[in-house]
Amino acid sequence: MQLRKVQKYILEKLRNELPENLTYHNADHTLDVFNAAESIANAENVPIYEKKLLLTAALFHDSGFLKGRDEHEQESCRIARRYLPGYNYSEDQIDLICGMIIATRIPQSPQTRLGEILCDADLDYLGRDDFFVLSGKLFRELCAEGLISDENAWNLEQERFMENHSYYTETSGKLRQGKKEEYINLVKSKILNGS
Repeated sequence: MQLRKVQKYILEKLRNELPENLTYHNADHTLDVFNAAESIANAENVPIYEKKLLLTAALFHDSGFLKGRDEHEQESCRIARRYLPGYNYSEDQIDLICGMIIATRIPQSPQTRLGEILCDADLDYLGRDDFFVLSGKLFRELCAEGLISDENAWNLEQERFMENHSYYTETSGKLRQGKKEEYINLVKSKILNGS
């Protein structure tokens, strides 16, 4: 598995080919999820072989946005199946990678430990200091596509989403849950204040 070559290839493809209106689901998000997955995997003592599979899944998990938002996880798997054999990934390895990618579909449904880590990495920002910066990028993206009408609707959606979300790994629970709960309360106060 040629992880570094895959990383260079897919990040360049995302930077060059994704639509500009994707202010959240872009190469920066992919790299963010890659780094979060690596950090969680290290804390959870994931063996190197499994970590390579996980990090490959992180790199491809939103590549389906190259075709569009709808069913992008399935498209991400098609893209992975098309390109990864050229980087010495076997069919069995690609099946595992695709299982992790599919797990990130909302509502998340991980079936494996690696899937749990990828799901936590994908939503790591919910409990981080850059939460409002990144949620603002997602808000702008969804507005540009006509999927959210205004800031109040966005805050209501965020409150619902975050209250129904749980981290899967012990690492993410310890690192992110407390801050996430603070943000839920801040979002609720915005709703109450109508801002």
